[in-house]
Amino acid sequence: MEEARPDAGARPVAVAPVEVALKGLCPRCGAPTLFAGWIRFADSCKACGLDFSAFNVGDGPAALLILVLGGAIVAAAIVLELSLSPPFWVHVLIWVPLSAAAVVAALRVSKAGLLALEYRNKAREARSEDAR
Repeated sequence: MEEARPDAGARPVAVAPVEVALKGLCPRCGAPTLFAGWIRFADSCKACGLDFSAFNVGDGPAALLILVLGGAIVAAAIVLELSLSPPFWVHVLIWVPLSAAAVVAALRVSKAGLLALEYRNKAREARSEDAR
C-alpha cells in the first residue's frame, strides 16, 4: 500500500486527517499532492511516492453527501417557498448552482478525509486468510 520510490528522501510526518482533508495534503509527507483535479486523486504523491490508487475510498462520501446536503437544501427550499412563495425559476436559479458547488466542495473534503483515515488506520481489504 505504501510503495515509496528509492530516491524519496522524505521523512514520514504525522499529518492530521482534518488537515489532509481541508488542504489536500499527502497523508504521509504533508505535500499538497493529493488531488490531480477538483475531486480526482493523483495516482501517487510526487514528493514521497505514496500510491494513492491503493486506497479504496469508494462511494461512501458521495452517498453521505446526498443524504446530508440533499436534506439541508430541500429543507431550505421548503422554508423559502413557504415564507416568500417565489416563482419556480427563482428556486432553479438558487438551488441548482448552490447544490452543485456544495457537492463538489464537500466531496473533495470528504474523500480526502476518508483517504487520510484509511492511511492512518492502515485499513485494507479483508482477505480469506485474515479470517483464520
